[in-house]
Amino acid sequence: MKHITFYLDFISPYAYLAFEHLPEALEGISYSASYRPVLFAGMLKHHGQVGPAEIAPKRDWTYRQVMWLAHRLNIPMQMPVSHPFNPLPLLRLAMACQASASGDANRYVCESIFRHVWRGGQDAGSIERIKALAAQLSPAYDVQSDSVKNSLKNNTNEAIALGVFGVPSVTVDNMVFWGLDALPMLRDYLLKASWFQGGDWERASQVGAGISRAKT
Repeated sequence: MKHITFYLDFISPYAYLAFEHLPEALEGISYSASYRPVLFAGMLKHHGQVGPAEIAPKRDWTYRQVMWLAHRLNIPMQMPVSHPFNPLPLLRLAMACQASASGDANRYVCESIFRHVWRGGQDAGSIERIKALAAQLSPAYDVQSDSVKNSLKNNTNEAIALGVFGVPSVTVDNMVFWGLDALPMLRDYLLKASWFQGGDWERASQVGAGISRAKT
């Protein structure tokens, strides 16, 4: 049985959809899973990128596409009243609910926080709503403690070191599967599809760079 690690940030609608769709996407496969919150903005900063919501036409497209995908996958979803928002309070709440120093949050906690953001069309960053959510989840640790903040930083740094550059990402056997649309590819890998033995996975990283844009 393979173990997969699901890296997520509650700010990402694709992470929400992948999280909700994962059990169906991997139905019939024996696997175990860890759910690991990370700060997507930290990854963007590390790689010198901006988020999709920071490019106006891409922002509009992203919201249209995720709503269509939710409809197609039959996953309830409503956009929050504003997006992007500061996800740190929710990420730290997830970390504060962990039962150990593993860096993982359990599926129930992640599900509750994702649905806080992506169902109901409310304000995801509302202090009052987050307080109510925290009362529901009863975190074991102080969300403002250094240990909780450091756990989130460690998760983000760990993910970057593994080659994770965005959310959602699933790692297994030191391989990274990025995005909602990678779930069928992940399923194939877990089912030991022959393509993964053919060498194309490794060859993809050996393609030479032609030109690159100068950074200003």
